Amino acid sequence: MCSSSMAIDSQIPTSILQLISSEQAYHYNIIPVESNGDTLVFKSDSATESLKRELRIVFGKHIEIILETPEIINLLLSKNFRKRDFNKTEDLYFTTDFLEKLLLSAKDIGSSDIHFEPYEHKCRVRFRLDGKLKEYYIISLSEYPVIVNKLKIKAGLDISEKRLPQDGRITIKTLQDEFDIRVSSLPTLHGEKIVLRILSKDANHINIEDLGFTNQEIKTYKEAIKKPNGIVLISGPTGSGKTTTLYATLKLLNDDKTNIVTIEDPIEYTLEGINQVQLKQNIGLDFASALRTFLRQDPDIIMVGEIRDVKTANMAIRAALTGHLVLSTIHTNSAWATISRLIDMGIPAFLIASTINVSIAQRLVRKLCNNCKQEELITKDIFPENFNIPKNLIRHNIALGCDKCYHTGYIGRKAIYEIVPITKLLVPHIKNNHLEIDNYLKEKGITTLKTNAIDLVKQGITSVEEVYALLID
Repeated sequence: MCSSSMAIDSQIPTSILQLISSEQAYHYNIIPVESNGDTLVFKSDSATESLKRELRIVFGKHIEIILETPEIINLLLSKNFRKRDFNKTEDLYFTTDFLEKLLLSAKDIGSSDIHFEPYEHKCRVRFRLDGKLKEYYIISLSEYPVIVNKLKIKAGLDISEKRLPQDGRITIKTLQDEFDIRVSSLPTLHGEKIVLRILSKDANHINIEDLGFTNQEIKTYKEAIKKPNGIVLISGPTGSGKTTTLYATLKLLNDDKTNIVTIEDPIEYTLEGINQVQLKQNIGLDFASALRTFLRQDPDIIMVGEIRDVKTANMAIRAALTGHLVLSTIHTNSAWATISRLIDMGIPAFLIASTINVSIAQRLVRKLCNNCKQEELITKDIFPENFNIPKNLIRHNIALGCDKCYHTGYIGRKAIYEIVPITKLLVPHIKNNHLEIDNYLKEKGITTLKTNAIDLVKQGITSVEEVYALLID
């Protein structure tokens, strides 16, 4: 009783109360009681992690919460803040202030995607951070439709259309930065699922030396891209960093003596001095037709977002044979599997051997947080069955999780590569469609994805768990 009386009677300085609005106070059921440097202290009847994360986003400070009973919080709210008629469906604070700060926060921490997912009793918000999804917020279903409408209006989508998928784009401008957000809506059982893909507009910060190539790999790669013609193919699953590698390459090749044209879906980065074309299949502008047109535009270098079919592959080979350097991506699991894929498409082996400069496979591997990683002795059970553990691999590091890494155990990612230059020595293997060339790769000192992954484990940069899928392959 005494504690409750003190909580109500104690005078909170006006300067502290003015740190938040009445809308914020009543929306979150919070009372500010102290501001100390980078920390804000509130009283509330709830101290969940999701509430703390949300307040951290809104106020940009570390949050501490002192628990009080709902009765005391209601008394403090009525004493210190004027209550207005807050209509949940028109909560301007929540739809504008919170949403915009949410987008900026996701960009600041390096998130690539934001997922808004409605279910029967709630809507959860997940960020994709370093390639993995992590739940950050829970939104009530009564508030979610307002968020959806706000996003759809910003993206130029039809807010009355809730039965069909829609795609749009939002441009966010701040004093320090400008970036695009690709918006995709998908009707589900409990409402529209919204996914936001954060696209950095400027590729000038991407440098090929920072991507993860070893010294030998970058030497081999630069030799391949400096050739006046031929094809450079980068393979890997979605989200493996292929586009980033392509743009780092374009940045290296871009100068005032070279005409570079690209066809992409979507255009993820912009680079001054490059002519970029957005794919529009609904009007017949696909990769193959764009390539055909590009050849009449006097290009030196052509970048094709992806080789998806035999028509595009044939056009890329034609461009290479007529003296152009072609950069593109393809979905295969290894550098050598790219060759098999092209043969399966019906491309003659002699054309593959004479036009492809280099075949590359890449993956993105999460890097362990240096603040919380923990070293342990190697045990056989942490590896896939029948995996030959290197004799010099005795200890490894595991991910624990802390505040610095948002309790994931990882901060940032590093690309690993498998680079196979296509030389005359490989022609017999290509013509005979040999699936296994491990012995050839060893003889030539070419490291595979698996070897590079184990090297990162040895160096304590990543964990066995993170590269487990590669080891199974």
